[in-house]
Amino acid sequence: MKTPYFLWDYDLTDAQIHAILKGKNEVEKRWLIGRILTHAHYKDIFKYLTVSDIVRYFSRLSLPKTVKSAWQRALQVWGYHVQP
Repeated sequence: MKTPYFLWDYDLTDAQIHAILKGKNEVEKRWLIGRILTHAHYKDIFKYLTVSDIVRYFSRLSLPKTVKSAWQRALQVWGYHVQP
C-alpha cells in the first residue's frame, strides 16, 4: 500500500502507522501524532487518531506554534483543557 501523503518523506504503510500509534515507543508515537496533526487534512486526522489520543499527548508534542495554538483552541471548544 502507498505511503499516506502526510508522510511523503517516509515509507510507512497504514498498518505500520497504526502499529506505531498502538505501540509502546513514546518517541515514535509523539513524532507521528505531531506529523499527522501538522500535515494531514482534517478529514484524515481522525482515521488515525482519537480526540483522547490528541489530549493525552498534546503537552508533549513538538508542533509549529500556529498548529499547536489552533489545536489547543479546538480542544478547548470541544471541552478539553490542555496545556501547550
